Amino acid sequence: MHDAALLRRFRGRCSPGKTKWPGHAPARVACVRETSELQTVDPNSALHKVAVQHLDELNTALWVFDIDHSKVTWANKAALSVWNADSLAELASRDMSTDMSVSVAQRLKQYQEDFIASDAAFTEVWTIYPQNVPTTLDVAYKGFRFDDGRMGMLCEARAQRTDTPEGLRSSEALLHTSVMISLYDAGGTPLYRNPAARALQPERGLQLKDRFVNESDHDKLISQVDLHGGCRQSARIQTSKGIRWHEITARECTDAVTGKSALLLSETDITDLKEAEHRARYLADHDTLTGLPNRNYVQSKIPKKLEVAGSIGEKLAFLIIDLDRFKAINDALGHAAGDELLIQVATRLPAITGDAGMVARLGGDEFLICLQDVRSREQIDAFCEKLVEEFRTRFTVDGREFVSTLSIGVSQFPEDGEDLHTLLKYADVALYEAKEDGRNTHCCFNISLRNKIEEQLTLERDLRAALEQEQFELFYQPRVDTFTNQILGGEALLRWNHPTRGLLAPGCFIEAAEQIGLIIEIGDWVLTQAAIEQHALEREGFPITVSVNISPKQFESSTLFTSVLSLADRTGCNPKRIELEITETTLMSSDSSIIETLSTFKERGFGIAIDDFGTGYSNLAYIQHYPVTSLKIDRSFIANVGTNHAVMKLIMSLCRLLKVKPVAEGVETEEQLAWLQQHGCREFQGFLYSPAVHRNQFRDLLKRQHEKAPSEAMHYPMFSTG
Repeated sequence: MHDAALLRRFRGRCSPGKTKWPGHAPARVACVRETSELQTVDPNSALHKVAVQHLDELNTALWVFDIDHSKVTWANKAALSVWNADSLAELASRDMSTDMSVSVAQRLKQYQEDFIASDAAFTEVWTIYPQNVPTTLDVAYKGFRFDDGRMGMLCEARAQRTDTPEGLRSSEALLHTSVMISLYDAGGTPLYRNPAARALQPERGLQLKDRFVNESDHDKLISQVDLHGGCRQSARIQTSKGIRWHEITARECTDAVTGKSALLLSETDITDLKEAEHRARYLADHDTLTGLPNRNYVQSKIPKKLEVAGSIGEKLAFLIIDLDRFKAINDALGHAAGDELLIQVATRLPAITGDAGMVARLGGDEFLICLQDVRSREQIDAFCEKLVEEFRTRFTVDGREFVSTLSIGVSQFPEDGEDLHTLLKYADVALYEAKEDGRNTHCCFNISLRNKIEEQLTLERDLRAALEQEQFELFYQPRVDTFTNQILGGEALLRWNHPTRGLLAPGCFIEAAEQIGLIIEIGDWVLTQAAIEQHALEREGFPITVSVNISPKQFESSTLFTSVLSLADRTGCNPKRIELEITETTLMSSDSSIIETLSTFKERGFGIAIDDFGTGYSNLAYIQHYPVTSLKIDRSFIANVGTNHAVMKLIMSLCRLLKVKPVAEGVETEEQLAWLQQHGCREFQGFLYSPAVHRNQFRDLLKRQHEKAPSEAMHYPMFSTG
């Protein structure tokens, strides 16, 4: 009764809560009235006298804790016993911060804030560790104001706890977890918050709904709990660190103190994850160089825009914009300068467009503008003319000023199409037309272009059928000895027996074949068929050389190497009678494997010819690095042999030096032939002797030649250098 009488003046009502203070830590604490008359351990203080006369007589442990310095500043005898201390001075000398966890330190600071803000009092279970011996207590504590104005804590150990290990450890986990745990009553008033939750929710009485940035998220959570007893959702939450994304798990429960319905929340901060997701979405939808929306954005977002525009009758225009001669600028100034130009273009286009539409980068130097609320063709023309005019303003890149003009292709919704694929395809067709018209202009898609596309689509369909139905065949243009007029070989040239259009030369369909990816299959057919016919001619007594054009795309394909090396086994041909013609652009590629590939072909007996020499970017000295057997001089040199004689003489001299056979293409006059004879060019082809003819006619030429001069006709040089 004596203890109760002495403590009655200190005790007040208690508020439930839990914490842990490892090392000297809290567990369950009761509430004590403020005793501002108590002082520190100064033996002359009033507190000391009161403690000696009255408080030391209590069986209840009492002590004052300095939160700022993590020290006990006063304790009665019962408290000294609890703390296993020999004296007050020895206990006061202990630095409790040395083994205090971050969570406990955070919790104490939170309570200090509550003591300063109001007449707060708490009861919690504390586990302290006097001399490393864990001791669990019911402790009541409330604020204690020191003489210097700082706020400390008056603690009363009411009883020793005997919780099970599982119960104690669960309290420990609740204290230290980074997961925010909180309990709310049915009205949304907080009943309990663990240290992690309290750290981000400093206002003690903040209602649950006020924590949500969007009230609808709160309403959704409550609705789901009412329906299912719990839920899980992500929401933006107001915290002491600002607005954060939390992953919230909510469950219905009962408050253990009142027995009333309550809501238990566990929250995890997922802001970093949300920001990473946002960044990933941004990178997926935006060009990393310019920051503009990219092709993926256009393909994912524009269809919805088209749907909305169609429902309200809005008209749109799609402008595909291409920088004229960007490759030349990029090559001249370097890729870094090219990138800087693209960045400046990406800044200029949105500035010109403003709110009238959306700007995106489709890739390379190609941009897209989607114009909204289009009312007339004149409006489109005026905007395109404004773009062209604005791009007459010079760009400054790497200290150099220059003008980069635009070509623009335009399609309109819904007139030209109602889906994105069609609209972009038609705008691209119009862009191509603008470039054909001289660049630095714009072209709108129209009926004539639509007809051209339909013709292209028909051509593509017919090309696929041509392969399947074997509509292709080979013609041969004779390669003739300049001095004897004897046929030494033939260049295999592709023709298409179209079922309705008749015989078509490659110029009518090769470009389309490249665009739809059939050029490799067609090229392989030509190579195989030419090898088969070479073998047949040789068996008939005409062991001539057959040359076959290899397109750049075919040369780059992964199948060519195997196809060439297996040619003899597949067709029975003589590799020494097969010459592969490649272009200068193929030869000048930076790919180091070209020399290795060509060397392998030559080792297997195949001849290697450079076709249309002089039209590309190579030089004669460079030829010596490649295993070339023939040089086919472009017809443009032959046509002007009188004015180009110096260049022609140089070519002929170097061919002799490198032991490369020169072959003149496009020989049409006796004067040209005479010049070739005079300068030692031993082989030519051209209309002077014969155009390309059907394989049956080619056989007839060989037969007539054999009948006239059988002894000479049977001698066909292989890859001699003349």
